[in-house]
Amino acid sequence: MSVRTPANPRGLRDLPFALPQVSASQKQRARRIANLLEKHYADAYCELEYTRPHELLIATILSAQATDVGVNRATPALFKAFPEPADYAGASPEEIEPYIKTIGLFRTKAKALHSAMSVLVENFDSEVPRTVEDLITLRGVARKTANVVLGNCYGINDGFVVDTHVQRFAIRFGLVEPGCSIAMIERTLMSLFPRDQWCVLSHRIIFHGRRACTARGGCCKEHPLCASYGVACEKRDC
Repeated sequence: MSVRTPANPRGLRDLPFALPQVSASQKQRARRIANLLEKHYADAYCELEYTRPHELLIATILSAQATDVGVNRATPALFKAFPEPADYAGASPEEIEPYIKTIGLFRTKAKALHSAMSVLVENFDSEVPRTVEDLITLRGVARKTANVVLGNCYGINDGFVVDTHVQRFAIRFGLVEPGCSIAMIERTLMSLFPRDQWCVLSHRIIFHGRRACTARGGCCKEHPLCASYGVACEKRDC
């Protein structure tokens, strides 16, 4: 697959990798999809609840293999008990565990929170970094988590959030080929959509995936967005 050097709109940082080449017609189709997403989900937002960057970082780490609803039930007590990154660093994973025991893999995630917040205190003066490269040095943080934090807390579009809903949407709408890796899905979406829309589009796609185009039993063929592009359960293996 051919690649191109990504553009740097509005003085944003260059990306550390090249993006797949996409055609003008593919971009036009993507633009039409984006317009319909805006029509139906103009008010889409990050459904993880937080008030400060480190809280969103923590919530996103906890959301791995868990629902936002489940995370949001646990985090109010967690954030009250540990209001600052230093509070996690000064505690042990065992002291964090009781606050997140309703979330899957809570022991592993308690260790990740303790480690991530300790590094945040020691290496970043308790401030959540503003680059993917720095964020992924924290335990429990990969590109998806970094993109969530950067886009929502700082308005930085250095990537496209690809969760299970975005992955499913990209395949069903023919934006990528079935079997495409998560990394290539992200890069393809970055090529197809304007950079300043990456964060908001991820929210709109996730809203659609949760409310209509679900993994099973969804109303794909009845939703105007899916109907506009021939995405129906019997055609797209819903």
